[in-house]
Amino acid sequence: MRLLLTVFLLLLGSCAMAPRPTTYVNPVIDQDFPDPSVIRAADGQYYAYATQGGDPIRNLQVARSADLVHWQVIGDALPVKPRWASRTQDFWAPDVMRADGRYYLYYSAKPDAALNDQSRGLCLGVATSDRPEGPFTDKGSPLQCGPGFENIDPHAYDDPATGKRLLYWGSGFGPIRVRELAADRLQFAPGSEEARLVAAVKSDDAGEYRRLVEGAWVMRHGGFTYLFFSGDNCCGPKAHYAVMVARSRSAMGPFEARARPLYLVLEGNAAWIAPGHNSVIADAVGQDWIFYHGVDARRPRSKPTDDINTRRVMLMDRLIWRDGWPEIAGKSPTNGPQPAPVTR
Repeated sequence: MRLLLTVFLLLLGSCAMAPRPTTYVNPVIDQDFPDPSVIRAADGQYYAYATQGGDPIRNLQVARSADLVHWQVIGDALPVKPRWASRTQDFWAPDVMRADGRYYLYYSAKPDAALNDQSRGLCLGVATSDRPEGPFTDKGSPLQCGPGFENIDPHAYDDPATGKRLLYWGSGFGPIRVRELAADRLQFAPGSEEARLVAAVKSDDAGEYRRLVEGAWVMRHGGFTYLFFSGDNCCGPKAHYAVMVARSRSAMGPFEARARPLYLVLEGNAAWIAPGHNSVIADAVGQDWIFYHGVDARRPRSKPTDDINTRRVMLMDRLIWRDGWPEIAGKSPTNGPQPAPVTR
């Protein structure tokens, strides 16, 4: 009995003392996991949320990691569809915030026909949970609906300068927008108005990424608020996508977006096609890491019948700051062993 107890304690100790990884290689999630949003939860674990997908299909995918390198897809963050989108199969770009002792999940979805008419397109939704992995429960009605693809890619951010709870979203060939949320985070603040921040650029240049802008992510660094965004075509035969950035002294703008190509945080290369739609998180020593999706040029489909460039895996790279602007080394996804984040 004493021998068994000794063996058990040794095994327990070896698990607790498991060394953190010193290197990693992209991708860190090697399956279709688009539009990733990464947070560190109250339990000390990291969680990543992604657009509908998987096999079996999950409305909003969720994965968990202890070290930002090794990830396990653990289920569906929104296993029960909201009553206003109970018959659709379009749940996109989840963003999760931990606040007030709860977790708030913002996402976009296509409403049922009963909510839809010729003037309506996608809607913004919000759901809550006491646990980062969910299940999340929708509040029962959408935050906002509108024409086309305007109401997509929500991102919640608490502005440390003003204390305001903000929601960014967009755009469907329109601008990325922001509006103040109410104290309960489940609706827009009464009397608040949206501000239009970064606009799409009308251009015949096939290399111009800002012909469409979407996928907002906001962070504070060195006295500026940075707004990351992506464009112009995430996937498919004409995939052409990259991460860009603008900055402002105010979270409500106006934002300065430098001229191309200086606005680029990262773009594709021979190994990784159409990288974009990012989130950023700091590791234990304050280094910033950017998570985003990209298409593996060696395996651009999940199934032979899928369109090309639709298998978007999750990538990670170190974000560096140069002259007050963020980018990754070489402005292109890495494709070999890299130093890993410090998480313990």
